[in-house]
Amino acid sequence: MALSDVERSLLFNYSQQLLQQDMLTNQLFAGSKVGQDLRSLVLGDSNKATTFTNPFEEAISGRLRSDSETTRQAGRNVGEAASMMGIARSSMSTIVDTLESMESIIEDIEAGNLSPTSSVVQGDYNDLRDKITGLISSTDYNGIYFLDSTQWGTEQINASGQVHIQSNDDSGFNVNFHAVDAGTSSVDWSDLSGAALNGSIATQKSYVDSLKQWASSIEDMYGTKEDALASQQINLESQAQLLDSAAQMRKPSDPDYSLEKLLADLIVRETGTIYDTNG
Repeated sequence: MALSDVERSLLFNYSQQLLQQDMLTNQLFAGSKVGQDLRSLVLGDSNKATTFTNPFEEAISGRLRSDSETTRQAGRNVGEAASMMGIARSSMSTIVDTLESMESIIEDIEAGNLSPTSSVVQGDYNDLRDKITGLISSTDYNGIYFLDSTQWGTEQINASGQVHIQSNDDSGFNVNFHAVDAGTSSVDWSDLSGAALNGSIATQKSYVDSLKQWASSIEDMYGTKEDALASQQINLESQAQLLDSAAQMRKPSDPDYSLEKLLADLIVRETGTIYDTNG
């Protein structure tokens, strides 16, 4: 039975591809350095084969690893910022609790349970005030004081209470802190006085109430910022892990990828295989 035109064309293309691959193989095995490497591979003399590193894949995987480390460091920096906010929030929470204790003393005086002229009562009231001012002056993170503006204006925190955080963005960003030391609020802490309980208890009550509301708002603000920064840290760490995975995927699967293997891949890529693997 005679062959059809399609069958003749298929046989012709098939024979041409076999001839082309045979010619390339004979040429490569003739006597060149590449042929020597190929023969070394075939004969098992791997010591003579030239190891080849794919520069493109190494460059891409190297860039991904670099980006991963940069992102991971940014995550650590953001985590530090979250820790700073957490420390400031914790101190403000203690200040609010202390003001509530002072408020309780005033309420007990109003209820007749405590005497405003008692030196013990006045002393307890003053001790609570001093606890607040002491906490303000001592709240810090690695020498960065968050609540006391008299200790601002350094390389770590500027005079406005801003701390610069380096992120994966070259510019980074600032986190802001609120000064709560003496003279920075609508009511000075020194206005809280145990002696003033005797005769001006209503004024003291007003002072404590306004300071408690003010401190509570700052505490809430710090808490919101802490949560946002902690979430950002988690996102950055996740991004770094994804970049690590991408870098691993871009690395050559064979660490001993050699010149002859690269050449064999190029031959297959340029001439194709005997049959279509994509069909």
